[in-house]
Amino acid sequence: MDKKIAIHNQRLVVPDKPVIPFIEGDGIGKDISHPSQRVLDAAVEKAYGSQRKLIWKEVLAGQKAFRETGSYLPNETLEAFREYLVGIKGPLETPVGGGIRSLNVALRQTLDLYVCLRPVRWFKGVPSPIRYPELVDLHIFRENTEDIYAGIEFMAGEEQTQKFYDFLVKEMGVTTQIRFPKSSSFGVKPVSKDGSERLIRAAIQYAIERQLPSVTLVHKGNIMKFTEGAFKNWGYDLAEKEFGGQVFTWRQYQQIESGKGLLDAKKALEQAQHDRKVILKDVITDAFLQESLLHPYDHSVIATLNLNGDYISDQLAAMVGGIGISPGANINYDSGYAIFEATHGTAPTIAGTGKANPSSLILSGVMMLEYLGWNEAAEHIFDAMEHTFAKRRVTSDLHAMMEGATLLSTTEFADEIIRNIH
Repeated sequence: MDKKIAIHNQRLVVPDKPVIPFIEGDGIGKDISHPSQRVLDAAVEKAYGSQRKLIWKEVLAGQKAFRETGSYLPNETLEAFREYLVGIKGPLETPVGGGIRSLNVALRQTLDLYVCLRPVRWFKGVPSPIRYPELVDLHIFRENTEDIYAGIEFMAGEEQTQKFYDFLVKEMGVTTQIRFPKSSSFGVKPVSKDGSERLIRAAIQYAIERQLPSVTLVHKGNIMKFTEGAFKNWGYDLAEKEFGGQVFTWRQYQQIESGKGLLDAKKALEQAQHDRKVILKDVITDAFLQESLLHPYDHSVIATLNLNGDYISDQLAAMVGGIGISPGANINYDSGYAIFEATHGTAPTIAGTGKANPSSLILSGVMMLEYLGWNEAAEHIFDAMEHTFAKRRVTSDLHAMMEGATLLSTTEFADEIIRNIH
């Protein structure tokens, strides 16, 4: 039987024993990769017996790749992800002083992984800075290829920067907006209609398929009207054009209110909620950062641009215990390419000590199982982790914040999860 995942009509075709390329990662990557794989393997075996199995195939990136091949990101690694479509990776260190700007960004750009998906949920027993963390159930769709990830920057004092400034002044008529021209660096923020639409389309489809109540477009369109403001408007246009029978937008609510009055607008919203339509709304970024702390239950799926998504993802992760237990995925829903990843750094100071928490990589593996359609195995891990955290048997990062907790090493923590699966 073919062991390669394929895609047909934007649907994955998954064999019973697919090959999964994995990057071990730098720093604590070596510590967490194998324990995470053992947890995933145990859940798959529990759910499906010998019928299904993940076939792990190591590919190289980062320091290990450089030592063995002289390249931080060998072509063979990229080809493996292209060939097998779905893979997983540990944290990678970005080379300092030269080479690839960011290995993570290079993978996302090369494979056009335009969605950075970060689900945020709380596990009972995990310390949280908010009063009711159980109300947090959010799914962030962060645009992954444009905005600051385009990497278009010009450093103050360089010849190219002067040329760019001259173009702005002489060709575009920009003058008073640049307060200190001689000492200014510049960055270009591209936001396209095509890029915005495919991200927002994926977020809406995700909400519909999972029967989630709303999608919130988070933007700074009150200031950046032609980039982030356009993102919002393109989102509303798309929803009303492509999802008219399944989505009710805040813009439609406002149109009804201005035409027929507030009462009719509220009735239309109530009817949409009764019909289980997805409610599409928008919030300014700074207001959202406050709202998500005070009223997280008002939001479900978040669709936002790259830089906003960076801030939002880490804040929301902190609300449920930190990025050490926060999973992530980079996905192209059109080609099927997907790389699931630990969202934290390489933490070289604790590498090899047994202190690393593998939860982020394990939960990213859970996202991978869900992406493959292996939901029974994914649910086994969720249940087992919830049970493990509830018993306060944790790694050093959480042990320091929990009274009466039992300290486990990385390997022991994985063993505990596996025992709770069975």
